[in-house]
Amino acid sequence: MPRGHGLGIAAHRSFVSYTAVVVEVAIGANGVLSIPRVDIAFDCGAVVNPDRVRAQLEGAVVWGISLATVGEISFKAGRVQQTNFHDYQVTRIDSAPAQIRTHLVTPTGYDKPLGGVGEPGLPPVAPALTNAIFAATGKRIRALPIRDQLVQRT
Repeated sequence: MPRGHGLGIAAHRSFVSYTAVVVEVAIGANGVLSIPRVDIAFDCGAVVNPDRVRAQLEGAVVWGISLATVGEISFKAGRVQQTNFHDYQVTRIDSAPAQIRTHLVTPTGYDKPLGGVGEPGLPPVAPALTNAIFAATGKRIRALPIRDQLVQRT
């Protein structure tokens, strides 16, 4: 990959489903993170509605990136400081991956248990993202959210 680019992978199993995520990152000279592409492979057994599964996985990717990069809930005197989306950041379209590709493993038959779709796509996103950052920069991210940990200070 070109300098400042990296790929990271992570996998997860829950709710009788298997998920693998590969994230491509590009880190600018100033440390600004962009995510050109995410591939997510998913095996939940037989798929009844492929479009619904793809939508769930795309949402899981964007939400996982949001949690890893900017999502933070802070506390003061035992109370949560954020009250709604005006003071809790989420990933916006300009920070979302340019491309999300879903790859469904679709067995033919219903002789095996059907797996879950809503939750299993989320857990491997942040680890794949931080592994990609390591591949691109050599720097391990040890605390989430990432926020501006990559930004070069002048």
